[in-house]
Order: sequence, then structure tokens, then C-alpha cells
Amino acid sequence: MTKEMQKQTAEAENTAASGRQEAAHTEKKPHRRSGKKAEDAAVQEEETQQSLEEIFTLLDSLLSEMENAESLEKSFRLYKRGVELIRQANESIDRVEKQVRVLDEEGILS
Repeated sequence: MTKEMQKQTAEAENTAASGRQEAAHTEKKPHRRSGKKAEDAAVQEEETQQSLEEIFTLLDSLLSEMENAESLEKSFRLYKRGVELIRQANESIDRVEKQVRVLDEEGILS
């Protein structure tokens, strides 16, 4: 059971990492950031990135704990916590994607 949990956690981490890699490899256009809205978006993006880093750090810790768990009950509690963290990470990524779309629609990223 622990191997299956590790596999699911690794798959979720790979999915999130793929999304970050795709965003990093997309062609960057010159930025025309001006005004309070662009500044607020940049600050919020930075805060989201920090929380994503924290989430992935916690997921790594959970995986280590699961490998050393003494009982099935503890493994399952850790697994549930990992699923919740993955959900939070996905929500954060979705929020950033929506913000980028808004900025792009407003012409700020062109």
C-alpha cells in the first residue's frame, strides 16, 4: 500500500512540475507592466510561489514519514494530508494561470 501511495504522490508532483516547466519554457514577450494592478499581480505571484515551495517541501517530508510509518493508520493519515497538499498546490497553480490570462487579455503581457 505504501508503494502505491508513493507512486500517486510522485505522479502528482511530476504533474505539477511539468506545469511549472511548461510555463518556464514558453516564449517570453517583453513586459509592459505599469500601474497598481500589475504590481499587485507580481506580489501575489511571488506569495503563491513561496507557498508552492512550502507545499512541495511538506510533501517531501510526508513521503519520508510514510516510508518509516509504523502502522497502516499512520500511513493513511499521512496520505490524506498529502492529497490535501496536492489539492492546495493545484489550486495555487490554477490561480496563477488565471492571473496570467487576465494580464494577457488586458495587454499587459504583450
